[in-house]
Amino acid sequence: MTESDQPMPEASALPYSRSRHLPPYRGIVAVDAKDFTGYPAIEHGVISRAVPQVLQWSFERAGLAEVWQGRRFPNSTGDGYVFGFDPAWMPFLIHPWLNTLQDVLTEFNVHSVGTVRIRLRVSLNIGPLPDAGGEFDGNGTPRNDTHRLLDSRPVKAMLAASNESITHVAAILSDRCYQDAVAGGFTGRHPDHFIEVPATVEGKRFDQQAWLYVPAPSGNLYDRRILGDVVVEEQEGRNGREEDGRTERRRAPRTVVNQRADGGNLNSGTVHGDQSVTNVRGDSYGGDRVEGVTFGTVNGNVGDIVQGDKNGHHR
Repeated sequence: MTESDQPMPEASALPYSRSRHLPPYRGIVAVDAKDFTGYPAIEHGVISRAVPQVLQWSFERAGLAEVWQGRRFPNSTGDGYVFGFDPAWMPFLIHPWLNTLQDVLTEFNVHSVGTVRIRLRVSLNIGPLPDAGGEFDGNGTPRNDTHRLLDSRPVKAMLAASNESITHVAAILSDRCYQDAVAGGFTGRHPDHFIEVPATVEGKRFDQQAWLYVPAPSGNLYDRRILGDVVVEEQEGRNGREEDGRTERRRAPRTVVNQRADGGNLNSGTVHGDQSVTNVRGDSYGGDRVEGVTFGTVNGNVGDIVQGDKNGHHR
């Protein structure tokens, strides 16, 4: 074989060096148990075994046993579980699976009083990932982002701030997942069930817009710790404008009030036409002329219209 007949060396993984096919798109679901490290070490194994069992029960009850049986690159994370799946199923994982998972965990925790109770954070994402049946399949940026979302402040704070007897599941969706499945109208949940949140992770360079969904919310969903200042300020601004409108509609009609003040002027209520005030000490000035309402919106002159020297010497 001549030198020119030698095959070209296999292309390396160096990015930007040559074009190649994208890996297949996969849905990714990851879950983490809340306060796993807070349990005694003897219970860690119990939780690690229980999480995939609960997931299997929930998929089967939701009519999605096919998704569980066909999961790609599954992996236990100790306090959680992650696997890939055909993204065509994503709308069904958002609904009904998340709600079913909430129901299954409620039953599980009722029957485990005095032992392990499990509450889960759930992250959903979509993206291209290697999936050829190899040992290291499923690794890539979409999967990294899925775990970052799972560890982000909004979903952690939501689960921490909610009632542990009511809210057993808090889910966070990547923006891609939300736009494709929810905003596109493919899932059985209206977009108003979801709240856009800034997803950040302490100590990590990660900052993405994401969407929070809680099947059984409790406590205050509009918590500043969860939504971030920008979202809260927008919400408070809308609430404030609505409250101002309701207050204006409830306000009682103003009435005419006549009052006397020695050495000064008191105007309250509605004054129609001119108002003439004479100083009680006997010094007559041109009077204060006010048109309109002296408290609230004033139409006309605001202040005193005085004929002569108002501040002249009193004799």
